[in-house]
Amino acid sequence: MRQPDASHTVSRRCFLNLTLAASAAAACGTIFTEKLLARTHDKPYPTDAVVIDANENPLGPSQAARDAIAAIIASGGRYSPWLTDELIKTFAWMEGLPADHVTVYPGSSEPLHYAVLAFASPSRSFVSADPGYEAGPHAAKSAGARIVNVPLSKHYAHDVRAMLSAAPDAGVFYVCTPNNPTGTLTSHSDIEYLVERKPQGSIVLVDEAYIHFADGATSTIDLVKAGKDVVVLRTFSKIYGMAGLRCGFAIGRPDLVAKLHSFQGWNAMPITAIVAATASLKDTNLVPERKRINTTTREAVFEWLRSNGYAFIPSQSNCFLLDTKRDGKQALAAMEKQNVYVGRIWPVMPTYVRVTIGTPAEMNRFQAAFSNVMKGVVISSVSRQRPMPAQYFDGLRRPSYS
Repeated sequence: MRQPDASHTVSRRCFLNLTLAASAAAACGTIFTEKLLARTHDKPYPTDAVVIDANENPLGPSQAARDAIAAIIASGGRYSPWLTDELIKTFAWMEGLPADHVTVYPGSSEPLHYAVLAFASPSRSFVSADPGYEAGPHAAKSAGARIVNVPLSKHYAHDVRAMLSAAPDAGVFYVCTPNNPTGTLTSHSDIEYLVERKPQGSIVLVDEAYIHFADGATSTIDLVKAGKDVVVLRTFSKIYGMAGLRCGFAIGRPDLVAKLHSFQGWNAMPITAIVAATASLKDTNLVPERKRINTTTREAVFEWLRSNGYAFIPSQSNCFLLDTKRDGKQALAAMEKQNVYVGRIWPVMPTYVRVTIGTPAEMNRFQAAFSNVMKGVVISSVSRQRPMPAQYFDGLRRPSYS
């Protein structure tokens, strides 16, 4: 009988690996994204709704990203892995990283989920802040891990000393900075403290989804460069305005990020997202300009809240927690009646709701609606629900700034 040649052997091995990876991915549970965790609707939002509930960027993709998408559409029938290679090389060069320390994913939700599955287990706990981003705990449930929620410090930072004390068996310490939902920072020195004192074999998973919005934030990519047990997550969903396109990175030592791969199967990225992300990175004006716009709008809202005596947690991000002084669910429902959709609540802070920073016009409508809620004014929206045409949605979401 003829023996298989080397190419057949490799092909069968690859097929087996892909099959095992696909089986692992199928068993890993639901991957929770920001939109899935947000107040999802089974119907389109009402006409002219203010939608500030999912930390989306109202500016959408940059013009450079849109141009790149338009130019690549004709090639949409082809797999184009070299485009992914270009994105990785571009980001790695900008950050001073070896390219093998960077893996591309459709957003940062997938690598967050896979990292938890890879390093947490029934014998290795998952540790995060409370309130904090809920996707990690959902993944920890899939891993069968003990979930340890540690209250934020009095300054709303991750209390790394309490996190270490609460879980000497930890597999994953999850730090989101700026934190979702509070928008507050955890210092680089505190994260270093956590990294140096964590249990052997565990990782510190640092989610930097919102870092570009913040003043004084220091990335922990330098800890990756130093060979530490750190995996950093980045996404193009926030300041880059690509939540619907799905692109992000897991950044870490090759031996660490390799453990994520067994859960993902074949990671085929949409070429539209890849070229948009690459163009966005190369646009040197994008991040500072969008940070300026977000900060200006956010601080104007904070000044209005202060002047009216409303309590909130000052944020460095594109969202913040607002105290409604009542059951947060009731406040959400009252806002919805005025065609203003704000974010969810966290059980540990039941009177607070999370608000995403929208355009100045959207935030003016938010202010009017929230004022009505706080004053007990009952207003019912008369807008009928129907799908919004693409050109209408684009116009609604693209503000004019002077």
